[in-house]
Amino acid sequence: MFPIPQCVFLTRGVGVHRHRLTAFEYALRDADIEQQNLVAVSSIVPAGCEVVPVERGVATLQPGEITFTVLARAETDEPGRRVTASIGLARPKEPTLYGYISEHHGYGMTERESGDHAEDLAATMLASTLGVEFDPDAAWNERKKVYETSELIVESLSLTAAAEGAPNGDWTCAVAAAVFRFVKLDGLS
Repeated sequence: MFPIPQCVFLTRGVGVHRHRLTAFEYALRDADIEQQNLVAVSSIVPAGCEVVPVERGVATLQPGEITFTVLARAETDEPGRRVTASIGLARPKEPTLYGYISEHHGYGMTERESGDHAEDLAATMLASTLGVEFDPDAAWNERKKVYETSELIVESLSLTAAAEGAPNGDWTCAVAAAVFRFVKLDGLS
């Protein structure tokens, strides 16, 4: 059985290169997670898992380590095409309950639109789990007010990497990741 992550950090990066895989590698470098063996996991923030600053989380990484992430990735070789990769995160106020992470891979959206969408997805999944009543057809900013006043959700946030396709047709890759760590980094959220 795997241990339960103690903390998570969010990171993002953009890479450009004539080869698709190398553009992805450069995006991981920009996000400072290129030396990891990334394993994609789904969308649960364990109870008690702290959100820590990227600098502190990256400092715990060791090259070659198996590293569990929720990864968003969008790429294009079309000049000027907008790509976004976003991670949304929502945690309940009650520390014994789990939260949610969402990933969004977007085209044509602004950085804010993509981030709001990812945050909305995570917060809505958490709200529905907690039994918060809301109108699923309401705009995100209206639902966010409901979530904030419910006193059941302690925070929701997002992080987005956004880029436009390189003018010369090189591959442009945007990544955003929630990176789980199995070490406790107290007092950093």
